[in-house]
Amino acid sequence: MSLRYSAGVLLFRRSPELQVLIGHMGGPLWAKKDASAWSIPKGEYELGQEDPRLAAAREFTEELGLPVPEGEWLDLGQVVYGSGRGKKQVTVWAVEGDLDPELIVPGTFEMEWPPRSGRTAEFPEIDRADWFDPETAREKLGAGQRPFLDRLVELALQR
Repeated sequence: MSLRYSAGVLLFRRSPELQVLIGHMGGPLWAKKDASAWSIPKGEYELGQEDPRLAAAREFTEELGLPVPEGEWLDLGQVVYGSGRGKKQVTVWAVEGDLDPELIVPGTFEMEWPPRSGRTAEFPEIDRADWFDPETAREKLGAGQRPFLDRLVELALQR
């Protein structure tokens, strides 16, 4: 079993309460789902070939079409989730900053759609992004990413 590696950035702000920016996963498989269908902007990188923090910044920009806002990078650590060939180790940093979701220009991916049709279609990696309080974000994020939210809330209480 091989482990895949992914890195991302969880953008947060205080307005005045803590909010996080997450994205709804794009493509037809997620179009009609909301609970557990949102994600921290992140993406895969090759272990030993790329610095995880640089990969996190690159993936944030690829998925949202905007750079990570200036600010201190707070290490939220790593989480391993998934099973079988889908198992991945995700590393996330939190950055305090602001970003207008209306300005997002998502990256795209291609997949065969409809299934077994032989046709390829292009879809946005994230079809929308928005700011949510931690409680709402918890419902929207996939279970494997929720520990990062817990860690951010804990850090925010200390600051």
